[in-house]
Amino acid sequence: MESAKTFDTIFVRLLTATESKSESDFARSIGITPQSVNGARKRGKVPPDWVQSVAEKTGVSSDWLFFGRVPMRPDNAQPTAPEPGKINPIPEGEPQWMAPEAAPSMGYTLVPKVRARLAAGTGSLETDGEVIGLYAFKTDFLKRKGAPKRMVLMDVAGDSMEPVLMDSDTVLIDEGQNEIISGGLFAVSVESEVFVKYLDRIPGKLVLRSKNDRYEPIEVDMNGQISDSVRIIGRVIWSCREYVR
Repeated sequence: MESAKTFDTIFVRLLTATESKSESDFARSIGITPQSVNGARKRGKVPPDWVQSVAEKTGVSSDWLFFGRVPMRPDNAQPTAPEPGKINPIPEGEPQWMAPEAAPSMGYTLVPKVRARLAAGTGSLETDGEVIGLYAFKTDFLKRKGAPKRMVLMDVAGDSMEPVLMDSDTVLIDEGQNEIISGGLFAVSVESEVFVKYLDRIPGKLVLRSKNDRYEPIEVDMNGQISDSVRIIGRVIWSCREYVR
């Protein structure tokens, strides 16, 4: 009998091939009931007819579905890649089929999203680093941008970076990129406040600039007492927003 881990790994490939976002989506795609999925999981075995059905419907190799053997498709054609940066949320307390250990074999890296909010305004004290979810990004996309294992997601609060960043947007930050690049967009903490701003250096000062003209630049004296409390969290390398909530 297949182990639970093996079941999860195969089932993730079935979800990927059918572009299903949930067990219910998958069940509908091959004409079975969600209860059938639950039953198969309890038995720890993926029915071969599921694999055959998905292979016939999608053109994906049954060897890939069963064993992860490449190529994914018999004709060596690759599946349509998601848009660069497209994220696939795995909610807190992720469903059992989305086993985190399966992500690397599927070409994904799970990036944590933390409760901290980056102020696009006058500063935020909401600096709780509690992880509230994991989001799957294509690993090759992240590697082009920086160091995947040093990346984290945070939400934006405020309107000082509009229209580049809007209130409640989510930004992807690479904490491995904390050397200031003049004009770069960074997450930075000053004392207990956390900002997302364009950064510039002038002699003896760090300047935090907003995009919104209604906000004046914030100048931090790097020779004063406050300088020890300044920390460049990382560079903002990607953002997304929801248009319907």
